[in-house]
Amino acid sequence: MKSRLFKEWEFHQSVMVQMPTGTGKTHLLAAVVREFLHRSGTCVWIVAHRRELVQQIEETVARYGMGKESGTVKVLSIQWLSRNWKNMEESPGLIVIDEAHHALAETYKELWKRYPEARKLGMTATPCRLNGKGFTDLFDTLITSWSIAEFIGKGWLSAFDYVSIRADSREQRMINSLKKRGADGDYQVKEMNEVLNRQVSIRRLYESVEKYANGKKGIVYAVSIAHARQIAACYSAHGVEAVAIDSKTPASERRELVEGFKQGRIRVLVNVDIFSEGFDCPDVEFVQLARPTLSLAKYLQQVGRGLRKSGDKESCMLIDNVGLHRIFGLPVRDRDWEVMFEGRMMGN
Repeated sequence: MKSRLFKEWEFHQSVMVQMPTGTGKTHLLAAVVREFLHRSGTCVWIVAHRRELVQQIEETVARYGMGKESGTVKVLSIQWLSRNWKNMEESPGLIVIDEAHHALAETYKELWKRYPEARKLGMTATPCRLNGKGFTDLFDTLITSWSIAEFIGKGWLSAFDYVSIRADSREQRMINSLKKRGADGDYQVKEMNEVLNRQVSIRRLYESVEKYANGKKGIVYAVSIAHARQIAACYSAHGVEAVAIDSKTPASERRELVEGFKQGRIRVLVNVDIFSEGFDCPDVEFVQLARPTLSLAKYLQQVGRGLRKSGDKESCMLIDNVGLHRIFGLPVRDRDWEVMFEGRMMGN
């Protein structure tokens, strides 16, 4: 991937790279940055869309000997940058955009306007948008990696089992009844919460975990903060150590909970859009989808959390309680990223 990227930069100023979740995007990023610094002698900015990701990337590039103190690599959140343009003295030779499927926001376009000379690299597992817009305004070309199926075949990602609700089930009918859409074009959270945040549905979620992932540790994707807390309370009442994590959970507490999960004191992390991107915990043994979505990116980011390899993990159990495979197919389905990147097909 690295040599293909440097080759593309001979012809194009800005390139997007697609690699599935869990296949080492951050390690590729570190290798590219190191080589770029070696070749160019300029500085590099790595821009992320969330504060947590900034810290994670900093730690990874520091492991490759490019710590903050060197000053040649800066990891910044786009929010901080958009408030501090004036304080940025040097111009970067390379700007790397992490989770680049977010890069159509106005704040990112500013990077192109202010630093037209800098090379750009966008990295994502899912170069697609729910609104069908492509990325060609910002990126000249797309390089795609192996597919999820190839990574599993070569032993770099975990095999998985997949179970789902039936097409004629009460749950599927309730999801089919969702009519409202949010600003992003996905299901409206308020309506999903009204329909799915009910005791009977939450009990079904618990029963699925007991049946298909008994004794395993995993992540549940919930609709809303209230939904996540109800699920965690229900699982805990049945003797499963479960905690809810959301945007309101303080960062220090979140770190402690994730640590408890890694060490096995906590069996289930129930979350709302927190562990969709950048979350790195390879020994996730099951992923439960309890949040309907129309976004292919969300679906693949969520199932991808369970596909990382780890020591004793034979395979991952994907429990789809909202019938997402009916919209998107299984995670290993072949996808034409090029047409989505160009905006000729919606990311659903």
